[in-house]
Amino acid sequence: MIPTAFPRQDARTLADDGDALRFCSTCAFSDACLSQGMDKSSLQDLHVLVEHVGPLAAGDHVFREGDRFEAIAAVRAGTVKTYVIDRDGREHVLGFHLPGEVIGLNAIDGDHYPCNAVALDTVMLCRFSFPQIELLATRVPGLQRQLFRLMSRDIGRAALLAGDFTADQRTAAFLVGFSRRLAARGFSPHRFQLTMARTDIANYLRLAPETVSRVLKRFQQDGLVSVDRRELELLNPAALEALAAPVLRE
Repeated sequence: MIPTAFPRQDARTLADDGDALRFCSTCAFSDACLSQGMDKSSLQDLHVLVEHVGPLAAGDHVFREGDRFEAIAAVRAGTVKTYVIDRDGREHVLGFHLPGEVIGLNAIDGDHYPCNAVALDTVMLCRFSFPQIELLATRVPGLQRQLFRLMSRDIGRAALLAGDFTADQRTAAFLVGFSRRLAARGFSPHRFQLTMARTDIANYLRLAPETVSRVLKRFQQDGLVSVDRRELELLNPAALEALAAPVLRE
């Protein structure tokens, strides 16, 4: 069976609602709960079933910097961009969140969200009330560990681009990382759409937009990728992974 090309959805990639015992596959905490022998029915009394939010249209904000922190959310479909605006009005992209990934974790330490989160396409979310998660953590010892794991993953991704890497290495690492994250969710690792603008990718990689365009053009000339507007195919994943290795620390 040919894997679906992101962002198109099918039964294999769009999370269902689960059932009386089983959690939805985008539930950020299902593994932690099930490892403790707790299924959906045993958690009904804590009212921890998720709230479905959406669909949100491109440009709709999930939350804005300074909004009161009340919940974290798992992306069920679509892409969410997180960013901040500095004092001079310049935007700084912090990351792109794909199906199955969690947003809002960087607000746990405070009472307000420290960044903005905006939908880049049609987005659906599963929202988790954080006070309810804190209550659940008293019943499920593995839950706090899972929260730490998710936070550590976000920190690790943010730190990857902090080194003195070339534009080719940064761009290759972005494409390889994007591919791996999609594959983990059931999408094709080799054919996908870049749902974010080139300017957003460049901002995230701390490169000029023309530099990203130039690198992608060179990658295409060298037979590493095929690019048609936002549609992208990895033609030589092994070469891209070798180029990305210093950034991904492999």
